[in-house]
Amino acid sequence: MVSFTHHDAGTPEADWARSGVASLPELPLDAAELAATAFIVLAAHPDDESLGAGGLMARLHGLGAEVRVLLCTAGEASHPGSPSTTPDELSALRLREFAGALGQLVPAADWRYLGLPDGQLAGHREQILAAIGDAVAATGRPAERIVLVAPYRHDGHTDHDALGAAAAEAAAAAGYGLLEYPVWYWLWAGPGHPAWQPWQRLPLTPAEEQAKAQAMAAHTSQVRALSDRPGDEVLLPPAFLEHFSRPWETFAWQAPAPHAGAGPGYAAADAEGLFDAVHARDEDPWDYTTSWYEHRKRALTLAALPARSFTAGLEIGCSIGTLSVDLAERCGSFLAVDASSAALAHATRRLAHLPAARTRHLTVPQDWPEGAFDLIVVSEVGYYLAPEELAALFDRVETALLPGGTLALCHWRHPIDGWELDGDTVHAAARRQLRWADAGLYRERDFVLEILRAPEPLP
Repeated sequence: MVSFTHHDAGTPEADWARSGVASLPELPLDAAELAATAFIVLAAHPDDESLGAGGLMARLHGLGAEVRVLLCTAGEASHPGSPSTTPDELSALRLREFAGALGQLVPAADWRYLGLPDGQLAGHREQILAAIGDAVAATGRPAERIVLVAPYRHDGHTDHDALGAAAAEAAAAAGYGLLEYPVWYWLWAGPGHPAWQPWQRLPLTPAEEQAKAQAMAAHTSQVRALSDRPGDEVLLPPAFLEHFSRPWETFAWQAPAPHAGAGPGYAAADAEGLFDAVHARDEDPWDYTTSWYEHRKRALTLAALPARSFTAGLEIGCSIGTLSVDLAERCGSFLAVDASSAALAHATRRLAHLPAARTRHLTVPQDWPEGAFDLIVVSEVGYYLAPEELAALFDRVETALLPGGTLALCHWRHPIDGWELDGDTVHAAARRQLRWADAGLYRERDFVLEILRAPEPLP
């Protein structure tokens, strides 16, 4: 357990500003996805919700998303030595402040006070899990349309850690999404602490920033002294509140599991039937040939490749071949493979004018072409595999890629209905398994593009 008190000066916000936290990738949830999801916001104490997720809550209210709030304690132990206010009086005061803060973020919010003792949430795990279950049931939504918003499970405060751990347990068991918001972490940790580096940002609009500031100010007993007597000091001084005046909020994000409780998602063996059916209805179902987003993403992918030309290229999951044409023109030989025979027929026609280009109907990783390559491209396909299949794919890549060769990965960062993985998970798995040098990384809200280089042989 981290040891700190609110009296500690902690890490200045200026240090965090220099750390690169402002460059974290955006949370991959667009307005439509947020609006279609029910959010259960958990707070250990009044003010946690405003500090860690006030901007998010204002965003959700503006989009018409369903928001339910669970407040575990009244924060009655915040001033244990107060000469002016008893714990019962402080409890009533803080609950009124909480209601006022919610009025700034989610007017007429559906919220429930659990009445658990401040500082003792670790001993009330079952009550917390039951309350989460009740709140989820009240939404009437499937698990993949539920996101829990909870304190970061390693925030350093005993109640935050206990509540965050309970939320993580509930999310993992049922397949809910999970957004963890840090609060005290910004005080005791510093830029050298590694936990924040995989987190993601939610940029806030000016209106959302204002709503959050007003909600934070509503917690008067925490941002102002109860009196000028010892024991009634300010709990959240201006230097600490600077961490929550950023034009974004920061979360650790875990996407919902597909079809939670109904067995695993789709796997590679399902791809041919699923995508043949899609292409039977529409020759270009994802608008590869007409969408500016797709044109721009292809241009970025091609520009990121570290060499002008390659000896032998392999594209996994070529679909109808729009990227394949540009890749083949830069390769002495080029092979494009796909599990969908319907998509591959379009790719074959698109590549017919390039004598060095071939196509093959293969379902990877179970099937794999012979030969060695100095370029392998895995674009928008990794999340169409089960986790164990993805690991097998990277085993195949590691064997087939020549020393010093290039692996290009590019994936959509939003949840993929019916599949267990998403783009961020695919890229994290590649880095973790291959441990290759990162030769380039570009990431925005919708997709992530990454170049990895296979190691050169030792001299």
